[in-house]
Amino acid sequence: MYKRKLLALDYPQPDNFEINNESQVRALILWLEDQKIRHMKIEDRAGLRDVTSPKWSEAFQQYLTELCCPYDASKEDIVIDWLLGYAVRLEYGDDVDKYKSVNKGAVENAKNRQAGQSSNPLDALNFDDADFKAGVASLAMLMQVPPHQDHLQQLKAIALIVSERLSKDSLQSAAKKSDDKSKKADDHIPLDKTELGFEAGDYIMTEAAKIVRLLHLKELRDLQTKINAAIVAVQAITADPKTDSRLGKVGR
Repeated sequence: MYKRKLLALDYPQPDNFEINNESQVRALILWLEDQKIRHMKIEDRAGLRDVTSPKWSEAFQQYLTELCCPYDASKEDIVIDWLLGYAVRLEYGDDVDKYKSVNKGAVENAKNRQAGQSSNPLDALNFDDADFKAGVASLAMLMQVPPHQDHLQQLKAIALIVSERLSKDSLQSAAKKSDDKSKKADDHIPLDKTELGFEAGDYIMTEAAKIVRLLHLKELRDLQTKINAAIVAVQAITADPKTDSRLGKVGR
C-alpha cells in the first residue's frame, strides 16, 4: 500500500520496505524528515536519528505533534501512510509546474523504462561499431583529449570536459570573469594621480609609499570580495524553508 508513494518520493529500494520491520520503519521516518519534510532544524533531529534509543518513540510522538498529525504514533501503519502523503504534498508544492506537465504518455514512458523498454535512442546505439569509434576519435582530437586504448573511457573524458567547460553555468562564469577583467582594466589608477596624503621626504620614497598604499587597498578589496562570497554561500545553505500552506506555518 506504500509502494506508489515511495516511488513518487524516490525512496531507495521501495520494493523491500516492510511495515512490520521496526528498524526499516524508523529508518524511513528519519529519511522522510532529512530528505523531504525537513520540518525540524538539523540539530533538533537527534532524537529521531538515534533509532536504537528506548526514548525514540517519545521523540517520534513529539515529532508527530509538531506536524499536527491527526493520528497517534501507536497506529503505525496509518501514521506511515499519512507521513508519506504529507511528504508527497510538499514535493508537489515545491515544483507544481513539473507535475502539471505529467500526462498519460509520460507515465507510459516511465513504465516502459521500468520494464526495460527504453525510449532513449542512445540505448539502441552499438558502442563497438567502427563508425562510432571513429566519431569518438575525431571528437577527442577536436577537444584535445589524449588518446586512450578504450574509446569509452575517452568518451567519458570528453563528456567531463563538455560538462565542466561548455555547460551553461560554465559559459556564464567565463563571461563574468571576462567582464571582471575589463572592469579591473577600467579601474586602473595612474600612480601620478594617486594622493598619498602625506610627504615621505623625497620623490622616490613618496612614490614607493603610493605603491604600498595601493597594494594595501587591493588586499582590502579582495578580502571584502571573499567575505561577501562567504555570506552568500551561508545564505544559500540556510535559506531552504518548506511551506505547508495547510498548516499555515513554515518548516525546515
